[in-house]
Amino acid sequence: MFELPETTLAVREMALDFAATRLAPNAQAWDEARHLPVDVLREAAALGMAGIYVREESGGSGLTRLDAAVIFEALATGCPAISAFLSIHNMVAWMIDRFGNDAQRAEQLPALLTMERIASYALTEPGAGSDAAALSTRAARDNQGFVLDGTKQFISGAGVSDLYLTMARTGGPGANGVSALLIPKDTPGLSFGANEKKMGWNAQPTRQVIFEGARVPAEALLGEEGHGFRYAMAGLDGGRLNIAACSLGGAQRALDIAQAYVKERRAFGRTVADFQATQFRLADMATELEVSRTFLWRAAAKLDAKAPDATRFCAMAKRHITDNCHRVADEALQLLGGYGYLADYGIEKLVRDLRVHRILEGTNEIMRVIIARGI
Repeated sequence: MFELPETTLAVREMALDFAATRLAPNAQAWDEARHLPVDVLREAAALGMAGIYVREESGGSGLTRLDAAVIFEALATGCPAISAFLSIHNMVAWMIDRFGNDAQRAEQLPALLTMERIASYALTEPGAGSDAAALSTRAARDNQGFVLDGTKQFISGAGVSDLYLTMARTGGPGANGVSALLIPKDTPGLSFGANEKKMGWNAQPTRQVIFEGARVPAEALLGEEGHGFRYAMAGLDGGRLNIAACSLGGAQRALDIAQAYVKERRAFGRTVADFQATQFRLADMATELEVSRTFLWRAAAKLDAKAPDATRFCAMAKRHITDNCHRVADEALQLLGGYGYLADYGIEKLVRDLRVHRILEGTNEIMRVIIARGI
């Protein structure tokens, strides 16, 4: 696949326009204020961006994973942190549509698709990050439902989101003892830690989600008991593509800023763009982004086709793209010299935001484990 379908190109233009008009002008202010712009998220939802690959019969946009990758790349040219948060919300909506029952879809999806209600995904724990099957948050079943005890760590949107798709242990040790539960924010016994002070992604809150005797009815169980880990892994394939797409959009924005700067900045009687060293650096950066983009599309096509090697390709794409795009953003900062280090030009924020992409959705070291198993 070397050319995008016309429908995908149209969706990309819409997302690029939204990024340029609603995200980019405010991204620095949101970062500095540590503010999640819920009103702007709802504007994105009105354009169909809160249920990108939720089925049309469930009220979603019914688009492909390729469409989603293109959308999240485009949105990230405005703000990678906001684009990534939308990706998380989309993953939860998709998991409810894919694994939930009719009652759960009817109850949850309408408000999620407008982002009247916002969703977070709670998998990681203080002692269980990459080894997700080792999670210890427990949901004990009784005749009224489930009682949860435990702590989730690094949860994007925690404290703001209205719904938490939570992986908890309902059975014995290992992956087969994990189930997925839908936990509303107002559940008694649910509380939140302090908003973490982070290097980047400051436009979205990151907090612990703490369960202390938090009771939910049996209807909170998503899908089948003991299948939660499988659901989590299914969600992560798409999540890895989405975070790779966010890296790509952020790096493209950094390259665009650097290109414009070197055409104006003069040194030794010439513009910086006239120096071959600059031209070669820009050529390499542009090449890296095109290679990343082409492979992202291929991996997305694999996931859409449900290819048997889709998980490996998603891991490859996530590893390669997040590493390379962070490097491209850092190179762009270098081209601006001291100005690149200032907040005014926007590149230092992009470098900070993109750095965490090499850690989340499975670290890039874990991506190598997945790839090695596959080959």
